Amino acid sequence: MRVLGVDPGLTRCGVGVVEGVAGRPLTMLGVGVVRTPADADTGPRLVGIERGIEEWLDRYEPELVAVERVFSQHNVRTVMGTAQASAVAILCAARRGLPVALHTPSEVKAAVTGSGRADKAQVGAMVTRLLRLSAPPKPADAADALALAICHIWRAPAQNRLQQAVALHASKGRPS
Repeated sequence: MRVLGVDPGLTRCGVGVVEGVAGRPLTMLGVGVVRTPADADTGPRLVGIERGIEEWLDRYEPELVAVERVFSQHNVRTVMGTAQASAVAILCAARRGLPVALHTPSEVKAAVTGSGRADKAQVGAMVTRLLRLSAPPKPADAADALALAICHIWRAPAQNRLQQAVALHASKGRPS
């Protein structure tokens, strides 16, 4: 499975591609950040993020896009920018017919470090170890994007089994 992880943000949108399957060593294919100027208007910034994500989709041809689920923060401006960048990533994937998975920050941290309360340094250290990198990806947004992809690869088999069980249960409960 090849997954593009996206850590959405208007100024720095982390992107990373990981390939592999649960239970086997994973491989990083690419990591980076799509940047937009903080002093630019929102519209051109969103276009810049779209172009950047489209380039990653063209180059790496992922099977799925994993995006960090936007959660409530104290700063409404930050939440809005994050949500807008997230929507752009989802739109780019949907336009190509690619499935999108949303994972909360605590899900990602728990999957990668074992603790949903891990800090950025711990996530970076574990991403480095899991992908056998020589150093943590910089900035942290790039490491977070890789962590999202890893999280999805590891969680997808269990999530698929759960969805199949729910669907089977629902189909047996319907009257003929």
